[in-house]
Amino acid sequence: EQDFQQYWTELRGTTLFFYMDKKTPAYTKKLELVNLTSIANVYPDERRGGARFLLMLPNEDVELKVEDYDNREEWKSFILTVTQLAVPACISLLPGQLIRLNEVLEKEKKRRTAMMNRCFYAVSRQEAIEMLEKDPSWGNLILRPGSDSKNFSVTIRQDIDGPCIKHYRVVNTGKGYTIELARSVTLLSLRDVIDYFLKETRGSLMPFVSHTYDNRLG
Repeated sequence: EQDFQQYWTELRGTTLFFYMDKKTPAYTKKLELVNLTSIANVYPDERRGGARFLLMLPNEDVELKVEDYDNREEWKSFILTVTQLAVPACISLLPGQLIRLNEVLEKEKKRRTAMMNRCFYAVSRQEAIEMLEKDPSWGNLILRPGSDSKNFSVTIRQDIDGPCIKHYRVVNTGKGYTIELARSVTLLSLRDVIDYFLKETRGSLMPFVSHTYDNRLG
């Protein structure tokens, strides 16, 4: 029988925060779920003595135990909603729960849009490079205008056997945005473009957030 450490847990955005108890102001651990691949019940038929489920991430699997079956289904539904940006159809929910999930979904969409806006800077290619090199702790991904007024570019900085800067052209097709890669990827919004880079790099890229520049988009 596996031993579990007891925590009071909060889901904020796509991150689980673990506290020693409800009154403790600082969290003890946190788990980022933006790259979640799937969720599975450990013992699907277990109804007593707590219910378990497994969070499958690219680099680890995390098993959690909650009070009961209903509690497990509710946790799974909220986690899937914020990571997939859609209310899951695979879980049976009550009308009140569906209302809450749709509210959470709208909040998460707004949060991600705000995050995308914060990493947009009206800077040149060279200025983006200088920003990423000067303050790497602020993030390593910048969305900026392209060489014309219609399109965009993404500049990233990664440490791969030393610092490495790359630029990706993002073309506004009128119906979406195409990232020019070896195999081009077309997405519906600039927020989806940022999400694509975050997920494909398994969290190694983070939006560059600074208070120095006016980075409002639109």
